[in-house]
Amino acid sequence: MRRCNLEPQRHPSIGMLMELDMKMSRSQNRAVSAALFAAYTAALCAMLAGCNVGPKYVPPAMTAPSAYKESPGQFKESEGWKVAEPQDATLRGKWWEIYNEPDLNALEEQLNIDNQNIREAFENFMEARALVREARSQLFPTLSVGPSYTRSQNSSNVSLGGGGSSGSAGGGSASGQQTQVFSLPGEVSWEPDLWGKVRNTIHSSQFSAQVSAADLANERLTEQASLAEYFFEIRGQDALQTILDAAVDADKRSLDAEQGRYDTGVDDQISLVEAQTNLASAQSAAINNKIARAQFEHAIALLIGKPASEFSVPVVAKTTEPPPIPVGLPSQLLERRPDVAAAERTMASANAQIGVAYAAYYPALTISGSGGAESSAIGKLLAAASRFWSVGPSLSETIYDGGLRRATVNQYIATYNADLAAYRQSVLTAFQQVEDAMAEVRILSDQIRRQQEAVDHSATYVKLEQTRYDTGIDPYIDLVLAQNTSYSSQEGLANLQIQQMSASVALIEALGGGWDKTQLPTPAQVTEKPTRAETTIQH
Repeated sequence: MRRCNLEPQRHPSIGMLMELDMKMSRSQNRAVSAALFAAYTAALCAMLAGCNVGPKYVPPAMTAPSAYKESPGQFKESEGWKVAEPQDATLRGKWWEIYNEPDLNALEEQLNIDNQNIREAFENFMEARALVREARSQLFPTLSVGPSYTRSQNSSNVSLGGGGSSGSAGGGSASGQQTQVFSLPGEVSWEPDLWGKVRNTIHSSQFSAQVSAADLANERLTEQASLAEYFFEIRGQDALQTILDAAVDADKRSLDAEQGRYDTGVDDQISLVEAQTNLASAQSAAINNKIARAQFEHAIALLIGKPASEFSVPVVAKTTEPPPIPVGLPSQLLERRPDVAAAERTMASANAQIGVAYAAYYPALTISGSGGAESSAIGKLLAAASRFWSVGPSLSETIYDGGLRRATVNQYIATYNADLAAYRQSVLTAFQQVEDAMAEVRILSDQIRRQQEAVDHSATYVKLEQTRYDTGIDPYIDLVLAQNTSYSSQEGLANLQIQQMSASVALIEALGGGWDKTQLPTPAQVTEKPTRAETTIQH
C-alpha cells in the first residue's frame, strides 16, 4: 500500500555539508550552525519528497453492450420514429435546438442565466474549488508576526534584590521601577509532506471539485430537460383544449337541434336531458384542462427565475412527432453522463483519503523558528543587539492509539468500496434509463399510428351516425355515443403525442444531453484562483 521514491543520489550536497560541518570550529558564529542545520533538514525533506503512502488509483472498467436492445434498428417491423444516423453521432451542447422551436430556445437561454438551482450548484462548485486551495496551502510554511508594546511597574513593597526585606532595595533593582518593552517577533512553522498526506488531501479535494463540476452539469441538464418537458406539455394541453372546445361547440349545436326536435314533438324529454347532460360534461372537462396548463406555465416561470405572476406562455395548439435523435453507441454513454463522471470522481477522492489515513502511521516532522527584535527603547528596536532568534525541528510519532489509525483506514476503505458499488449502480442505471426512454419513444410511435387510425374511423362513425340521426333512424343517444367515441379518440391521440415528446426529452437527458467528459475541468483548472466576478457577494 506504500509508494515511496527515495533518490539520495540526486542530492550530493548532503555529503559536502557534513564535511564542511566537521571542519567548523566552536568559535564560529552560531548563526552559521543554524543555517547548516536548516540545510540538513531541507536536504532530508527533498530526499523524502517522493514518498506517498496509500493505494494507487485505477479507474474501474465497465463493459458496455455492443448495441442498445430497444433501438428501432433492432426491430425490423418497427415503423415511424427512427434514430439519427450515423450511429456514432452525438448531441450538441444546445441539444434543445433539435426540436426547431424558437420559443423553447429562448426559454432555455433564460434558464441557463436565471435558474437558481443552477446558481446554487455553481456556488457549491466554487466552494469545492476554494477547498482545493485551502488544502494546497498546507504545502507551505506558516509565517506570523505579533508586534507588541508593554509598560509595567514593579511593586514598591516587593524586594527585587537578594536577601533584602520588603520595601528595601537590598542591593537589587529598585522597587517600584517602571519598564517598557517594544517587541517585534516573528514565527515560522513548516511540516514537510514526507508521506504524501498533504498531497493526497489536495488530490482528494481536486477530485471532489470535479465531482461538484459534474454535479453542476447534471443539475443544468436536469433543469433544461424539465423545461423542455413542461414546454411540450403546454403545447399538448393547448391542443387538448382545442379538442375539448370543439366538443363543447358540437354539443351546443346538438343541444340546439335537440331542443328544436323536442319543441316540435319529434323527440321526448329524455333526449333533451341527455343533450344537456352531454354539454355540461364537455364544458366541465374543458374547464378542468386549464388547471394542468396553468401549473406547467408556473413551473416554467420557476425554472427561469421569474415570479409566476409575471410570466405567461402564448397559446399554441401543436403536437408534433419527435425528431430523430443521435443515440450513438453504448460504449460512448459512460463518457457522456455527468452523473457517471461524478460517481467515478467520487471514487478517486475516496481513494486519496485512504492515503491520508495511511500517512498517520508515519512520524511527523515539524520545523519551527522564531526571531525578531526586542528593546526597552523604540529607537534601539532595529539595532543588532536587540535581535533574538531560535530554530529547531521536532519529530512526533504515535506509539499507541487504541486502534484509531487502523479503524480510520478501514473506514476509508469501506467508503471507497461503497463508492465503487455506487459507480457501478450509476452505470447500470444509465443504460436502464436509455433503454427505457428508447423503448417508450419507439413503442409510442407504433401506438400513435394505431390511435390515428382510431381517430379516422371514429370520424367516419360520427358522420354515418349523424346521417342516421338526422333521418330519424337512430335515437339521439346513438349520436352521443359516436361523438364521445370520436372526441375520446382525439384526446387519446393528443395525450400519446405529449407522452412521446416527453419521452424523447427523457431520452436526450439519459444520453447526457450535449455533455461529455472532456468538459470536466482538470485538477489544474479547479486549483486556479477564481475571477473577481466569481467571488462577488450576491445581493
